[in-house]
Amino acid sequence: MARFRYRALGSGGELLKGVSDGPNTADIAVQLQKRGAMVLAISPAGRAHDLLSLQIGGAGSLRRTELVDVTRELATMLGAGQDLDRALRLMAEEAPNKRVGAVLGRVRELVRNGTPLATALQSEPKSFSRLYIGLIRAGEAGGDLANTLERLAGLLERQRGMNAAVQSAMIYPAILLIGAVGSVVLLLTQVLPQFVPLFAQNGAALPPSTAFLLSAGNAVSAYGLYVLAGLAVLALAAQQALRKPGPRLAADRWLLRLPIIGGLLREILAARLARTLGMLLINGVPLLGALGIAQDVLGNRAAQNAVLAAAESVKTGQGLAPSLAKAAVFPTRLVHLLRLGEATAQLGPLALRAADIHEERTRLALQRLVALLVPAITVLMGAAVAGIVSSLMLAMLSLNDIAQ
Repeated sequence: MARFRYRALGSGGELLKGVSDGPNTADIAVQLQKRGAMVLAISPAGRAHDLLSLQIGGAGSLRRTELVDVTRELATMLGAGQDLDRALRLMAEEAPNKRVGAVLGRVRELVRNGTPLATALQSEPKSFSRLYIGLIRAGEAGGDLANTLERLAGLLERQRGMNAAVQSAMIYPAILLIGAVGSVVLLLTQVLPQFVPLFAQNGAALPPSTAFLLSAGNAVSAYGLYVLAGLAVLALAAQQALRKPGPRLAADRWLLRLPIIGGLLREILAARLARTLGMLLINGVPLLGALGIAQDVLGNRAAQNAVLAAAESVKTGQGLAPSLAKAAVFPTRLVHLLRLGEATAQLGPLALRAADIHEERTRLALQRLVALLVPAITVLMGAAVAGIVSSLMLAMLSLNDIAQ
């Protein structure tokens, strides 16, 4: 049996918290449900949990995982009948760390003074994005804040899942590439030089390929650190340059034109735009406002310019899809579905359908990219190592000829 800490809402709306014994979290949840309580959180009890909960500082911003948890918990409390002020107070008091509690406490103080929740969230721009605030404002206007928060939590989880999928897919090729480069550098700088004294003692000339590799190894040993420092300086300079609108726009357009990477980026951008636009429209945000918010989540200047141009097109009554098609940034499938949505007055639902399609296409594109990168890096590493070993064997054979 293990011990678990739990937090739940009682049948009367009161907050229940404590420690209970059970084989797993599911058993604890069943025990609480039998008592008529709605589970908010269950976690292992004990010193390790307490130590992990400690945080330094108390006035920062919410991390993505914390934002999802806060959104989901607030939706649960409001759905159970709690008023907003009480829900925020309970969440601030029972926050997992001081930083989350401080953010929720500041929001609650504004809400208690009569400020709408969306306006209160605007005072914490590092924690709550324009998309988040826009959906909350729409939920308050429509009187459906609990369901809006539930859908918003789902949206945040999808975004986090997509970002995690992209990052996870690139980890293995990156490690493999670093290992390949490290192996070649080790052979050039540590292994090949060991054979130079043999040729010097026998008065033999090195074969041209071996001499070339030794020169390359000497260059890496002598100038490798300087090259790395130069690359670091260039990276910093490029980072500073990309903060300017012109270079950033040129770089983003260039990325979208790359053979394989460009197609993957287009799918990711299409999924982000469609998911955000669909969620905003379904929750009652006007199309122009939704486009203004959606461009913030794209992260690509070329795509943002395309959405801005589409917003101007909507203002003049020309429609969304034709302008996006003219920009040639997003996949054709997205444009077709948005055009169908405009024609049938179902733009929000069809945008969400397009998001599902492009998220799946992103997943498949990532799988194909990894399937191409891993064998390519392996073959290149094998070819490089084989070339070095062949050159070394050629040198040893030349020594054997001299000895005979």
